[in-house]
Amino acid sequence: MFCCTDTEIALKKRFEGAYARSKQPVMQAIERQVCGCDYGGNSWTTRKQADALIGLLGLGAATNLIDLGAGTGWPGLYLAEKSACTVTLVDLPEIGLRLAKRRAEEDGLRDRVSIKIADAADLPFAAESFDAVGHSDLLCCLVRKHTVLQECRRIVCKRGRMAFTVISIAPDYRSFLESTGWRLEKLMDLTADYAQSCARQIEADTSRQEQLAELLGASEARERLAGWRSNLSAIRDGLFLRELFVCRPC
Repeated sequence: MFCCTDTEIALKKRFEGAYARSKQPVMQAIERQVCGCDYGGNSWTTRKQADALIGLLGLGAATNLIDLGAGTGWPGLYLAEKSACTVTLVDLPEIGLRLAKRRAEEDGLRDRVSIKIADAADLPFAAESFDAVGHSDLLCCLVRKHTVLQECRRIVCKRGRMAFTVISIAPDYRSFLESTGWRLEKLMDLTADYAQSCARQIEADTSRQEQLAELLGASEARERLAGWRSNLSAIRDGLFLRELFVCRPC
């Protein structure tokens, strides 16, 4: 049973709209310019950062990965393709997972990809089911961060790893990890990369305002661009951080 908060329900609806538009040529062109991929991604994870996750999570042919908040499959499908691991994609908006399933079939990954509609705070998997857990900019969207981290700890094997990125204003994830059975192995500050990605986003949107206006409406296209500019300003003022946490079970 899903028990999302009102905020999470509203966010789910927003993502559903974004996923529905993600395969439009203008949106794919923007995504390739900003992050170097065209999966319809819902995070700021770049291709370079995804490549690094293969080593940080120890992914390989014998590894069973779960990607929470997987959306349309970025970076989970990419990690499966590059590392030969198996991956379970988990999210609530069904439309994103349908697109991910289609992409998996197009990329020849059907036998190594599983899809599950589920709440990250109430995962329908047995204890120690996975070797690796990943999520990209998911926790910053959720209210029940502590519960999600507890669930991640429950489903990962004793020698497993978790790696996740998060955008934060007042970072307190160290205490969250300690209280949910995780030991922090590595912490990387990705804020500079985040700022560069946001700058590319502004450049990409600016050069395609006419196409975005046709797709979204002129008002929403302008608001979207203003939002990116406000976001970049906040990053440069030191208000937002983006960090990568790599953890092991205690």
